[in-house]
Amino acid sequence: MPEQAILKGITWNHSRGFVPMAATAQRFSELNPGVEIVWEKRSLQQFADMSIQQLAERYDLLVIDHPWAGFAASTRTILPFDEYLSPGFLKDQEQNSVGQSYESYNFHGQQWALPIDAATPVASSRPDILGAHGISLPSTFDEVIDLAKRGLVACPLIPIDSLMTFYTLCCSLGEDPFLTEEEVVSAEIGVQALQLYRELAQLVDPACFDYNPIKVYERMTKTDDIAYCPFAYGYSNYSRDGYARKVLYFHDMVTADGKTNLRSTLGGTGLAVSSSSKYIDIAMQYAEYVASSQCQQGLYTDSGGQPGHLSAWKSEHTNRISHNYFSNTLPALQRAFLRPRYDGSMYFQDHGGDIVRNYLMNGGKETDVLDELNQLYEVSKGKAAHA
Repeated sequence: MPEQAILKGITWNHSRGFVPMAATAQRFSELNPGVEIVWEKRSLQQFADMSIQQLAERYDLLVIDHPWAGFAASTRTILPFDEYLSPGFLKDQEQNSVGQSYESYNFHGQQWALPIDAATPVASSRPDILGAHGISLPSTFDEVIDLAKRGLVACPLIPIDSLMTFYTLCCSLGEDPFLTEEEVVSAEIGVQALQLYRELAQLVDPACFDYNPIKVYERMTKTDDIAYCPFAYGYSNYSRDGYARKVLYFHDMVTADGKTNLRSTLGGTGLAVSSSSKYIDIAMQYAEYVASSQCQQGLYTDSGGQPGHLSAWKSEHTNRISHNYFSNTLPALQRAFLRPRYDGSMYFQDHGGDIVRNYLMNGGKETDVLDELNQLYEVSKGKAAHA
């Protein structure tokens, strides 16, 4: 290793996104004298919006969202791990994937990021508030509607979350989105999903239209007016003693058809290495360290991270410190829908949420909403990196 190597990384601004990266960087530098890794952070919205091409020009290490995989494969702004790490390590990562987390960063047969963080929308509750009202935990969508009519439900309805939940409802009604090149989803399923979603959206506090999952969880823990959230990307931080004013308990989601639980849209983050880094070998070593089973079960999770290695989700230790967040929500992760990652998919994601959220807020003809989404789908396929 060089006498002094300073690497820069960019992650997102939350205890779950920043603190474990800072902690693992500190430990890695202790294990590798002469190496310093400095992590910077950007907002959750910037995390979703800013191109990894811009970031890869400025940083050695990037925490990214998996829909960027197609773009990465087209531009090679980040490096494929299969050209640098051992087949044995990558096989362990694949075999210990939480749901399709590992696959989500694989495109054109190459691995563009390591799944260091796994997440999908799950349900959360304040049992103390439910108990005070003499209400048991909802198990069906109809029961969620009843709870919402009592003013006890919140859910995130900013554009990106509106789109992800639309996908969830489509999947749960029996059809995954993007099965054809012509339409996002069939009119039959799409209309049902939109109507179901709008019924709930009209019952919650309108402030939810400006909430992401973090804002929902902050409200649920700072105040005592919301007892339940039916679907929001899970954050194990809020299930740990001492993190917030009140502890949230996390659960699998309700059923819409009386038979199977809702099937939500996979999230999480991956660790990628920039192709413009001067210290590629060191960056690869650090990525392997962070994604390893030992680090994921220990330092990474203990520092507020939400691991991407299956061993950490099944660990007695991680479940003990999180009121069983991981074991309670793992079934939702294992069946989660893998959203499209074609080069241009980020353009659809950036604009599709506005269409869905506008309908949730203002109503309208469902078939017109679907037509607008289909037109956007067609346009997005022409928005490839090389275009």
